[in-house]
Amino acid sequence: MLAALAVGFPDDQWVAVVPGDRQIAPPSGVELRRARIASKPLFAAAALAGRPRLEKLAGGADVSWLPAPAPVACGRRTPYVLTIHDLSFELRRDDFTAYEQCWLKAARPRRLAQRAARIVVDSEATAGDLIEAGWVADAAKLTVVRPAPSASLLRATDQSAESARGYLLYVGALEPRKGLDTLAQAVGIARRSGLTAPLLIVGEGRLASELETAPGIRLLGRQSDEQLARLYAGALALVMPSRLEGFGFPPVEAAAHGVPSVISDLPVFRETLGDAALTFPVGDAEALAKALVLVGGDSALRARVGEEAQLAVASLSWASAAASLRAVLSEASGEAQ
Repeated sequence: MLAALAVGFPDDQWVAVVPGDRQIAPPSGVELRRARIASKPLFAAAALAGRPRLEKLAGGADVSWLPAPAPVACGRRTPYVLTIHDLSFELRRDDFTAYEQCWLKAARPRRLAQRAARIVVDSEATAGDLIEAGWVADAAKLTVVRPAPSASLLRATDQSAESARGYLLYVGALEPRKGLDTLAQAVGIARRSGLTAPLLIVGEGRLASELETAPGIRLLGRQSDEQLARLYAGALALVMPSRLEGFGFPPVEAAAHGVPSVISDLPVFRETLGDAALTFPVGDAEALAKALVLVGGDSALRARVGEEAQLAVASLSWASAAASLRAVLSEASGEAQ
């Protein structure tokens, strides 16, 4: 997003504030301001003492953008826009470790949302969750800004990947809300029903040890964008059994490659892909297994659904997302002046 903002609005000054221990290369056109202290003491100081202020770390600002809830200190004279990707930390608290829950408690996301001049979300589904949970009283404060597949994942891939297709693919964190227990159970059922394609899992997380011995599943860990692009291009289908998502990048990224997805029936997936996917009820391993066997054995189905999915996500772009966010930032800044 920062790269798209800098490209789309080069006359603006874009400053990124990062903790002193973070090794980050800023996009072209973005100035990096590094805090003098590391991330943990920086966040702790912000949570406990309300210092240092974000806008002062930036050297002054007309408006700040928080790309996710975090323990930061924002002065009242400088408005800020907060992006909330989902409410998993509110709706599925038990999915988080004790450390993660402490970090979120320090972030005080509800308070951040209440004080924000504007709130940006990735989907109408998350906007609805915020309103239903009572986080936002005025819907006019909310703006949906849909992300897009990363450009680095859409660069030309080896065209021979098509002939090498023979696997299903999961991409994402290995954490409870992703429904990996359902996925492992479904793969076992599908293999007993004739599925021969293995499931390749890209990602890291605390559930890795529970998956590494499951039959028909191979863990690949973290992959580079170049490697991931090739994996997308060569997959029979992407599988995403999530119990909750705020947007869900992998089905969109797979669709951009013309690869179909087998996804849990969530409002956010209907929002991005419409009917261009194979769906199953959340947590239903039997239904997921049937879908895996179906998509694994029907090349015509894969081609049709993959083409429909590619059309469904064709309008998503980072240039459009940046323009929408820039408008929100401008509104927030102008109202405070």
